[in-house]
Amino acid sequence: MKTYMKRMIRNFDFPLFFVYLILTLFGLVMIYSSSMVWAVNKYGYEPDYFFQKQLTNLKLAYPAFLIAAFFPYKNFKRKKLMIFSLIGMFALLFLVHFIGYGEDKGARSWIYIGFGSIQPSEVAKLVIIVYFASVFAKKYESGTIDSLNQSIGPPVTVLFLVVVSIMNETDIGTSFIIIMAALSVMAASGIKLRTFWKLSGIVGVVMIPVVIGMYFAWDNIMTGSRKGRLLSFLNPFDYELGSGYQIANGYIAIGAGGVKGLGLGNSVQKMGYLPEPHTDVIMAVISEEVGLLGTIIVIGGLGFIVLRALTIALRAKDPHARMLAAGIGSVIGIQTFVNLGGLTGLIPLTGVPLPFISYGGTSVILLSLAVGILMNVSIFEKMRRENRKGSAS
Repeated sequence: MKTYMKRMIRNFDFPLFFVYLILTLFGLVMIYSSSMVWAVNKYGYEPDYFFQKQLTNLKLAYPAFLIAAFFPYKNFKRKKLMIFSLIGMFALLFLVHFIGYGEDKGARSWIYIGFGSIQPSEVAKLVIIVYFASVFAKKYESGTIDSLNQSIGPPVTVLFLVVVSIMNETDIGTSFIIIMAALSVMAASGIKLRTFWKLSGIVGVVMIPVVIGMYFAWDNIMTGSRKGRLLSFLNPFDYELGSGYQIANGYIAIGAGGVKGLGLGNSVQKMGYLPEPHTDVIMAVISEEVGLLGTIIVIGGLGFIVLRALTIALRAKDPHARMLAAGIGSVIGIQTFVNLGGLTGLIPLTGVPLPFISYGGTSVILLSLAVGILMNVSIFEKMRRENRKGSAS
């Protein structure tokens, strides 16, 4: 056992670990800076309230990372673990519609559990990646991966139910991220292109009644807040005092920061002009205070993790490892794009947190678990190459 642990530590992916650590600590500092005024003026809390909450979240996130890093990823293929994960995920997604809260923030996405809150859609991101990778790895081994009935139908049905539930919260951004992450796992699974085309045809047929239903329920679906977000996306300054208020002030913050920034703690927009500046628009405060350097730290760090994940996926010989790495890299990359794309006007603002940077317990803990799984895949891949070199010599 000692020899095994020594080998794992020797093959520990330190660049991945240090970039993850730097991002979470940098996010903690920026949460403190961005939330001080908002905590006092909006909620009547102490200035360091959100900082202390996020510090507590990190005290849970770091052990979660380490546990996942040394928990052999092959165990995720165990049937009992998959069933337990799915039951837990669906239970949370069901309960959020009855005891959830968050309508004032645009979506009923949180459940209060006594000592804090949990966001079921964040749990679903990781569970879907692990579930899809495990199912398709087993089907790859059995040679039935291209069977629509045996291999593709069940996981796609699970994905459909998850997306429908999250859309009803209504969290469009997270739904998109989960769909794209699932497709990334499938793309890395070895499924033939013609199977994808068959699946696309089936999905197209299924979507016909869905589109018809959306047409007749359009007034209920396209609420005032959603119409406002769409209109403000097209031209936020025309709706600067309404639905475009947040994104317009985000633009002002980014522009004011320039290359050098105004200095840590010197943001003007966080003084009440930028709503909830410590959450999904935290990058605007980072740009305003730390300028180009802060932007490089965040985008560079997140880009490194995504590229590291994809590199691990390409090098992995085990299909299960390849799919896990591809899924984790994709979910971090896609979520980063959705967050920054909304802030910069490339896509409508959806309220998705910036990975490892934005305030939020469920997000940082679940993403830490994901990076821990990625670390474990990296360790085992390094050990495999080490064994191959040893046998060759």
